[in-house]
Amino acid sequence: MTPMSKNLPLPTHDHPARRALAAGVCAGAALLAACTSTPLPPQPPLWPAGPPIANAPVAPPAPPPAPAPSPRASFIRPADGPVIGRFDGTRNKGLDIAGSTGDPILAAADGRVVIVSKELRGYGTMVILKHGDTFITAYGHLDRALVKENDVVRQGQKIAEMGKTGTDRVKVHFEIRKQGTAVDPEPYLQGLQH
Repeated sequence: MTPMSKNLPLPTHDHPARRALAAGVCAGAALLAACTSTPLPPQPPLWPAGPPIANAPVAPPAPPPAPAPSPRASFIRPADGPVIGRFDGTRNKGLDIAGSTGDPILAAADGRVVIVSKELRGYGTMVILKHGDTFITAYGHLDRALVKENDVVRQGQKIAEMGKTGTDRVKVHFEIRKQGTAVDPEPYLQGLQH
């Protein structure tokens, strides 16, 4: 203790320091009353819940994640109808799809018409589309073509009507060629190849 602090007089009732102290106590009491007069919202527990009580309902396990969407096919089927001839790489270089005369033949993908012809032996009236630098598609045995060379077509656009030119029954012969080589169309139609 310093010599000065021994001799300090206590503040009297009317002393300014005593009034400030009393005002501070009153203000503190008012603040405390204001804080405790409205109930506080419930708070989550600070510790994790214990093990489940016996016979308590148990939440079902989370469902398995949804399967990944299947890839979108690069090419669509050019016609409805049953497949009556499949790719074998030698005798059949594409798919043969049966139908009726006049059934619509659709562009399997966006592309440009490069050939409309009746001159290629074994194909009858045919249309060939080019799809970028990699693929071409061919559509044979048509009753009539509805496009002409250099037309730009969109996937699903009607490009011809089914017929039986150059063959013995109504069908469309459909081929996909990748860089000039015939490939099995079915994996491309199913989105398994691109």
